Amino acid sequence: MGSLSIWHWLIVLLVVVMIFGTKKLKNMGSDLGGAVKGFKDGMRDGAADAPVVPTQQVSGTTTQVDPSTIDVQARQKS
Repeated sequence: MGSLSIWHWLIVLLVVVMIFGTKKLKNMGSDLGGAVKGFKDGMRDGAADAPVVPTQQVSGTTTQVDPSTIDVQARQKS
C-alpha cells in the first residue's frame, strides 16, 4: 500500500482528463510553460540590472562602500 503503481497513475490521469478535458489541460500546460519561461527571462534580466557595489581601496585592502554614504574631503578654515 506504500507506493502507487503505473496503473494507479493511469487511472488518475484518465479521471483528470474526463473532468477537465484535453483542450483545457493543453491550455493549462501552455500557460504554465509560458509562466516558467517568463520567470526565467525575468531572472536573467534582473541579474543584468543588479547594481554593482563600488569598492574602495584603503591602505592596501579593498573594502565595500555603502552606496548611501557620500565621500567628501574636509577643508581647513583659514
